[in-house]
Amino acid sequence: MTSNGGKNKAVESKICILGGPGVGKSALVVRFLTRRFIWEYDPTLECTYKHQTTIDDEPVAMEILDTAGQEWTLHREGHVRWADGFVLVYAVNDRNSFEEVVNIKQSLDEIKKTNVQCVLVGNKIDLLHEVRVPYTEGERLANDWACAFFETSASDGGDEIYELFHELHREIRRRKMLENKPRRRSSAHQMRNVFTKMFKTQTSKVSSPS
Repeated sequence: MTSNGGKNKAVESKICILGGPGVGKSALVVRFLTRRFIWEYDPTLECTYKHQTTIDDEPVAMEILDTAGQEWTLHREGHVRWADGFVLVYAVNDRNSFEEVVNIKQSLDEIKKTNVQCVLVGNKIDLLHEVRVPYTEGERLANDWACAFFETSASDGGDEIYELFHELHREIRRRKMLENKPRRRSSAHQMRNVFTKMFKTQTSKVSSPS
């Protein structure tokens, strides 16, 4: 699709970052946007970032809502309805944060009335000696949700940080394409209409006076 100027029109994605306090949501967002790690930030500061990038040779306009360190509550329903997809973050050294993303996902599905587009992210894998949630548990949960799963470290900054945002965008784009695709009547429905018309025509001929 192109604009009047002949340039490719950017595909939009609205992404919301959710998870318990202290799991590294802001650090992941800043690492993705700037390739830097932040040591100090206001854990209560909620920010929305606009980011222009290219994914699969296509221009993309991302809006990323970082919900910072606030605990998940249903008063965030406005955030849920705004977003196209969600990055659900837990810390591998905090089992409570893993259990919290399960509750968050359930709330998202209830608000959206559908299985939401999301990726599951286990952060802080640099803290190997403190792991409380093994990789297999995160992978199993992601399989249950039919979503992508990544383990990463915002402080180390692996390529998976960029890939998780790109993969979520791809899923959002696929769903939008399906939702915007014109619905065609099924062949069975079309055939039924044809036979109905034929029957009406034949009936009309039989009942007409000679």
